[in-house]
Amino acid sequence: MRRFWLFLLLMGVLQACEYFQSKEEKTRQLVNDELLGINWNDVDQYPLFDNCDETSEKPAQLRCFQEEMMRHMVDTLQGLEYQVSQDLNDTIKVDLLIDEHGFIRVTNIQDNHRVQETLPNFNEEVTRRLNDLTTVAPALKRGMPVSMKFRLPIVLNTEN
Repeated sequence: MRRFWLFLLLMGVLQACEYFQSKEEKTRQLVNDELLGINWNDVDQYPLFDNCDETSEKPAQLRCFQEEMMRHMVDTLQGLEYQVSQDLNDTIKVDLLIDEHGFIRVTNIQDNHRVQETLPNFNEEVTRRLNDLTTVAPALKRGMPVSMKFRLPIVLNTEN
């Protein structure tokens, strides 16, 4: 019988240890568990232009964003004119950042020596023009605006 009471007392003490854990520690543990469960490589809603439907499914939002971004890029870059002495058929990749306020900014243009030699100041002009793009509704993660990076290709073809 003594062993039984000793066992119960020991179990009670072990259970009580959990009650001594501070509320701050419990909260920190809950937050850490929640953060570990979040997929940080995905968003709940993609950045949206004015004419994109925010209530549509994610694939439709992404498609609308891509189509509108390409349309804006074409409109913005359409006026670029360069005189070239040799044909150029190449693709450069432009990294864009849409920040949590919806501003679009060029963060990087892939280095391409042939393009740099054939079209001097091309990267600077593309950066200047694309940084003037319209703003969008930022991407959302758990209801909070977040920044998002995109890589878009620009095909350069001077052949007739």
